[in-house]
Amino acid sequence: MNLGPQDWKKLQISIVILIAVVLAVIALIAGAQYYNTQQEQALQLQQNQLNAARQRFQSSGLEKDTIIEYLPQYQRLIDHGFVGEERRIEWVEDLRKQHQSHKLFGIKYSIKQQEKYTPEFAASLGNFVLHRSVMQLSLDMLHEGDLLKLTESLSENHGTSFILRDCEITRLNPSGTMSRQLIANLHADCEIDWLTLREPAPTQAAQQ
Repeated sequence: MNLGPQDWKKLQISIVILIAVVLAVIALIAGAQYYNTQQEQALQLQQNQLNAARQRFQSSGLEKDTIIEYLPQYQRLIDHGFVGEERRIEWVEDLRKQHQSHKLFGIKYSIKQQEKYTPEFAASLGNFVLHRSVMQLSLDMLHEGDLLKLTESLSENHGTSFILRDCEITRLNPSGTMSRQLIANLHADCEIDWLTLREPAPTQAAQQ
């Protein structure tokens, strides 16, 4: 069947309408796919946000439980002077008190400036920074038990706040025999590390 010019003119309108419909259908399909993609992405984003919120909630719950569990121990460390600012006035006053209580011989002491301290043993301190103040202690003794009494008394009041790091004991009695009289037989030169655990300042934390 041959189509003449008149027939093609009649078909042009139908062809144009068909092409327009096909293009419209393609556009609708593409739009639907784009909409579905956007909805899937939005749903995924909301799911991610929900998961993140759940993790934050669970994490906050664990942190709260940890705080509740360890708060009494942390408060005890604060009370003993291990956490917070150094308390050298309290250290000196307690040293004098224990010295008088045990009726020890004369004692001399000095405390160096506080410094950051990195112990040889492994320590996980988190955001805290360990400091130490070195006290040089010099005292005469009747026997070694005098030094033990002094350090044990300090330990009862301050717990883990100090470490007896070094101590050199020399004999004062030339004869080499221990006298039972109330005279000094031994002399001790010791170094005590008074430890303080503190949180870093905000500017320092940011730099680290």
